[in-house]
Amino acid sequence: MNWKETYTKLFLNELGKSTNPATVSEYMPLWWKNNRDKDSGGLRLTEAGFDVLTLIDLATYDIPYPRDVPLSTQVIIHLDKFIDCPYYLTNRSIVVTNEKKAVELTLFSGDLRKYGLTKAVSRQKKEQ
Repeated sequence: MNWKETYTKLFLNELGKSTNPATVSEYMPLWWKNNRDKDSGGLRLTEAGFDVLTLIDLATYDIPYPRDVPLSTQVIIHLDKFIDCPYYLTNRSIVVTNEKKAVELTLFSGDLRKYGLTKAVSRQKKEQ
């Protein structure tokens, strides 16, 4: 199942727009950072995508990251794999649309690097 396409259709529906394939194809690259098809992850929003969340009054949770933790490419790749709801990255925080994910990130004090590494290690143990 392509979650980006599903979310795109839901967002379009909430905005009162058509959900035909042409409209979905038009809005997907505008709202999502990663346009590749993936079975899981890849739900990072662009600024325009984040603005849609505000327009449709979807609940969001803003989790600030520690000042001393850099947002590296490796951290962003981990987030792309392990955040399973639409999310948006700012210079100071991550905004997620899932309350459970917000709690998980809060338990890591917003340390996205530590969160990504923990999830990666956990997934690797499950595969062994």
